[in-house]
Amino acid sequence: MTARENGSEQEPVIRDNRKIDPETGTARTGAAAPDAEAPTAEEAPAAAGGDNGADLLAERTADLQRLHAEYANYRKRVDRDRSVVREQAVAGVLTELLPVLDDIGRARDHGELTGGFAKVSELLEATLGKLGLVRYGAKGDPFDPNVHEALLHSYSDDVSEPTCVEILQPGYRMGEQVLRPARVAVAEPDETAAAEAAGADSGSADSGESDQN
Repeated sequence: MTARENGSEQEPVIRDNRKIDPETGTARTGAAAPDAEAPTAEEAPAAAGGDNGADLLAERTADLQRLHAEYANYRKRVDRDRSVVREQAVAGVLTELLPVLDDIGRARDHGELTGGFAKVSELLEATLGKLGLVRYGAKGDPFDPNVHEALLHSYSDDVSEPTCVEILQPGYRMGEQVLRPARVAVAEPDETAAAEAAGADSGSADSGESDQN
């Protein structure tokens, strides 16, 4: 029974790939070994994508550079956050010690800072200075509302601008951060007295001119 009689539309195809002709017994010269020149499965992608090797290398290099930049930014951010946390912790400790420094200052003003207590206080102040604590506020400083707190106010002919004429309590800062503003007494120029003086001088000048006339 043929393949067509068996219901198949096509007959099976038989390929004779034998290198020796079975009828003559001689070697076949026209037929090549099957798949002799066919590339292997591993060689095929390399042969097909050989031109894309440089592009792939460039892409991987760009990915590595981007990863390196992201890691460098992460390290900088971590170091910056660690520095901020440290500064906040130090500022908190220094703020708690300010009342102690106030007591030491009052004892020094009254002549009570003597003996071993004087040595301890000097060591404490030096240590806090190494941590960045700076005391500020002096008589005659221009008044700055950003670093001074005015508790008393007056007018004076001896100043030409708002001036700290008395330091009631010193201020402290650490770097640019103000831990406690200096509490001061402020004096401003007496504009009323100055205006009256200017008016009196003007009146005197007019009176002199009238006498001459």
